[in-house]
Amino acid sequence: MIDSRTAPYAALVMRVALGIMFVAHGLTKVLVFTPAGTVGYFESIGFPGFLAYPVMAFEVIGGLMLVFGVYARWVAAVAVVQLFVAGMVHFGNGWSFTNANGGWEYPIYLSVTAMVVALLGDGIFAAKRSSKA
Repeated sequence: MIDSRTAPYAALVMRVALGIMFVAHGLTKVLVFTPAGTVGYFESIGFPGFLAYPVMAFEVIGGLMLVFGVYARWVAAVAVVQLFVAGMVHFGNGWSFTNANGGWEYPIYLSVTAMVVALLGDGIFAAKRSSKA
């Protein structure tokens, strides 16, 4: 049974936590690894380098959209795919994040978290609500 009184707050907490994670990872790619470094990493794992730019933009802008609740359900739905692809990069490394080059459990967990946000909806205190699916 879902508690309809607290579910909007649960959606808020999960939405904001996912958004903060995205902003942190996006800014790390931009400010620490630099765009050129991120492009180089993408190329080193077999992705076209130019894909680094929309990924960085999505992580920062999409993360802020999640934090503030701007079309959060739709941003989260896109994030499911982005995070699953990120997880696929680590499939060969095994389960644990402590494995060399990182494991796949964290990005797949985040993909599931994004799916929960997409299914739950925007939650309370959303600036611009997603239309109902």
